[in-house]
Amino acid sequence: MLMKILPIILALIGLLGGGAAGYFLRPPPPAPEEVATEGGGEHGAGADAGHAAPKADAHAADTHGEEGDGHEAEPTTEFVKLNNQFVVPVINGGQVASLVVLSLSLEVTLGSTEKVYAAEPKIRDSLLQVLFDHANAGGFNGAFTDTATMADLRRTMLEAVRMVIGDAALGVLVSDIVRQDTK
Repeated sequence: MLMKILPIILALIGLLGGGAAGYFLRPPPPAPEEVATEGGGEHGAGADAGHAAPKADAHAADTHGEEGDGHEAEPTTEFVKLNNQFVVPVINGGQVASLVVLSLSLEVTLGSTEKVYAAEPKIRDSLLQVLFDHANAGGFNGAFTDTATMADLRRTMLEAVRMVIGDAALGVLVSDIVRQDTK
């Protein structure tokens, strides 16, 4: 008789234990101001719909407002991920010693995304020239991710991008970088 009831008792204990764990480990309820903003805030639902920051693809927006006032400032910049990776050969002794692969994004002023995509071939050409020069100067040898080396590379790439799209470019972000040695 006990052998027939034992699985039922164990199932009930497991069910009650799981329910108790779920109850005690649930996330805290949202703060009152978070609930108000999600539902449209003080201005009603959809009042800010025409003023929302554009969110194209995986482009994030940066906010430079005052912190702690409970309201988010309008974004002033946006990030544009360049479509393809950059592949840079590192030449030693007349042969390809390694390949460096980079993924880059540009920080631009709000509303400049289309300008970047329209000029992307020229931007890619300028960035590749900077990357080739950096590789030829030995920038991808040794500890190539050193802070000073990367800061210099970012600065030079930003100058090249500004030559194409002007002051709309605010920064160059290296989201991925890999060096693959051929030997």
